Amino acid sequence: MKSSEVFFDLEGKRSQLTALTEELSSPAVWQDQKKSQALQQKKKKLEYAVRAFSHLEEKKDEVEVLFELLAEGEDTGAELKKALDGLAKGLEEAELQTLFFEEDDVRNALFTIHPGAGGTESQDWAQMLLRMYLRYAERKGYTTEILDVMPGEEAGIKSVTVRVDGDYAFGRFGQESGVHRLVRISPFDANKRRHTSFAAVFVFPEVEEDIAVSINPEDLRIDTYRASGRGGQHVNVTDSAVRITHLPTGIVVQCQSERSQHKNKASAMKVLKGRLYDMQKKKQLEKFEKMEENKSEIAWGNQIRSYVLHPYRMIKDLRTRIETGDVDSILDGDLDAFIKAGLVMRKKAAPASVPLSGGKGTTKGRP
Repeated sequence: MKSSEVFFDLEGKRSQLTALTEELSSPAVWQDQKKSQALQQKKKKLEYAVRAFSHLEEKKDEVEVLFELLAEGEDTGAELKKALDGLAKGLEEAELQTLFFEEDDVRNALFTIHPGAGGTESQDWAQMLLRMYLRYAERKGYTTEILDVMPGEEAGIKSVTVRVDGDYAFGRFGQESGVHRLVRISPFDANKRRHTSFAAVFVFPEVEEDIAVSINPEDLRIDTYRASGRGGQHVNVTDSAVRITHLPTGIVVQCQSERSQHKNKASAMKVLKGRLYDMQKKKQLEKFEKMEENKSEIAWGNQIRSYVLHPYRMIKDLRTRIETGDVDSILDGDLDAFIKAGLVMRKKAAPASVPLSGGKGTTKGRP
């Protein structure tokens, strides 16, 4: 039996991908926006699956060859261990693939971080979270772009918006939405007292231009201003930064990462479009607005995860009950265990009518 048949119908998926690519090359397909969008999403998922399982097949073949050489007396122990580790990692990734079933999982992600009440202490915690997520993205081979950041007066950040580009970025980062709580001895307290800080993370999918999200230009207030920063030659001296307010919902997005006002406006509109799309899809507008407008809600009773650095060291996810004492690794972006547990929990909670991607058997529902 071929190795591709052991794990996955790789040849079959390659044939599907070829056929899908040919179908998308037809101008007639693009006349139907919904159909072309669905086909593009299917193509992106197939491309990811083919890459992942091709790599897995190569690792399996490598392990088999090394075992044969070892049986013949060759000293391949070190190489074999390395190959087995790679195969195990590939299998974990293949298992994770079966947990992505929402149509938006494959998309790029946009996320914002807002500190709760507490001034410098919470702002510093928000910056720690930003570093954690940037490190996680780096571990996964994703590219990130900070679209907007508002520094704190003394330390930390007042807010930040980040774009994450990569396969299934939203599927992974989406598990991190919620309030994160930190308990530690404050580095800003001369009396070395213990403080509790909160910060909220909001994650939403980046929406392509071909997805219809109704935005009435009359509902927008667009302001331009001079980009802010801590000084230096890279701070703009023109009003290139853009702030867009969506009047019906009160959502405010802004971007100052580019020197061009036009590019900043385009990026801000992309963020606004993603947030409105996410609200429409999840039908959680009232809850979202309440958390966004009332920072006092970024507090007790709403957290999804606690990070305790004193009097003991422990991180506990309050939804999945996953916990670890390896605090430093988590804050350095090693979030796989938490994100996988979140995806497993989501899969178990999914309605029976929702099909699961990556497997041969699906239940009734979307194709």
